[in-house]
Amino acid sequence: MTDPFVVVGADAAGLSAASKCRREDPDRDVVVFEKGRWISFAYCGMPYFIEGRIARLSNLLSLSPSEVADRGIDLRRGHEVVGVDPEVKRVSVRTAAGETFEEPYGDLLVATGGRAVTGPFDVRGTDGAFTLHDMDAAAAIDAYVADPDEYDPDRADVSAVDRERVDHNAALPAPETAAIVGGGYVGVEMAEALTGRGLDVHLFQRSERLLPPFGEAVGERVEDELTDRGVTVHTGRPVEALVGDDRIEAVAVDGERFPVDLAVVGVGIEPNTELLSGTGVELGEGGAVRTDEYGRTNLPDVYAAGDCATAIHAVTGEEAWMPLGLTANRSGRAIGATVAGDPTPVGEIAGTAVVKAFDQECGRVGFLEEGAAIEAGFDPVRETITAGSRSGYYPGSAETDVTLVADRDTNRLIGGSIVGPDRAAVRVNTLATALEADLTVPEVERLDLAYAPPFSPVWDPILVAAKVLNGTLEE
Repeated sequence: MTDPFVVVGADAAGLSAASKCRREDPDRDVVVFEKGRWISFAYCGMPYFIEGRIARLSNLLSLSPSEVADRGIDLRRGHEVVGVDPEVKRVSVRTAAGETFEEPYGDLLVATGGRAVTGPFDVRGTDGAFTLHDMDAAAAIDAYVADPDEYDPDRADVSAVDRERVDHNAALPAPETAAIVGGGYVGVEMAEALTGRGLDVHLFQRSERLLPPFGEAVGERVEDELTDRGVTVHTGRPVEALVGDDRIEAVAVDGERFPVDLAVVGVGIEPNTELLSGTGVELGEGGAVRTDEYGRTNLPDVYAAGDCATAIHAVTGEEAWMPLGLTANRSGRAIGATVAGDPTPVGEIAGTAVVKAFDQECGRVGFLEEGAAIEAGFDPVRETITAGSRSGYYPGSAETDVTLVADRDTNRLIGGSIVGPDRAAVRVNTLATALEADLTVPEVERLDLAYAPPFSPVWDPILVAAKVLNGTLEE
């Protein structure tokens, strides 16, 4: 085997690429190295497992090692790629037993993902202090919040789980008060999850608004929703430190100690690119590996995809880094096709994202922050409207806030957000499509969107927002 397709990382991007390549070129050897035990898991489902909506950890697995093997892929768990030599096209691999060897490649995909940023907060070695970026952490938090006499060990029903860590946390006294550090995706979802497990939850956000990338309207609605559900929201109050030696005791805020017995730090992620150090690879936005429209790096026959790689922004045409699930799966699949001989673009991104905060559904796409839009070369104009989600006389209609942002010079739609309790999040897909098609606001206003009382009023909230914004642009 002298010309294999070697993949580093066995999650969304890596296994999508490996599977696609094997289907398109069944004679090609495909080797996937994964340094850990976990493969192909649903990161976005972990808060819902902790909340108890999902009964078993195994429900979050997409593929098992045996299913990967059935596809003809040589999967090697417990194998960490520690170096790449692009001149001789070879990777250096270290096994869990400490042995090292070299593996040649014809094409190489780096799909190493990202890792949780902890900033000044060191959660290592302190019981009750966690980040949430892997399945072992999800299993450990789930065990920690349970009453020791009631914990069901079968919830962590996967052989790959760190059983010692789970058992250790399951034996500890159940917490009563939780601090969540960070008001982004993880913070909002974990606030709901831990409230559902009966904890007194305090959410601390450094800035004055939750979910900053979603815009002001979403942030305000989500804060109100969390407050109504019993979460104490502390905006504009950055946590300075976690306090506690063996077990978390408090968080330090404004020079004072706020007693807690659980802390979850969710302040962002950063790309894993260390294995390419010294190769001359170009890094781009966010420190991620710079790639072109086919996922290629500047190194010959070396690709990158997923949370460790950049992509092209659909609105600006410029480089961007937005680590999201669809981006990883789609780019991996495209690279697999390209390596198999069918050049396939990885696709552009617009930052389309949704998040749930109890009953509030939130969606966003493109540019919402004025500063970011100006920096990208636009003259942003925005409008926010509130409209019913269905015909007013039909049961279930709910107020839906829609924010649209356009460029004054071209009338082009460049961003939008939606929030509301009645199927609001899925409406953002209409805006994502509009951005991909470079539609102007007048063109969005003229979209022939479906109408029937159970689903939408005659004028869908998106159309109402476009009509109002169009009037502003004409002033």
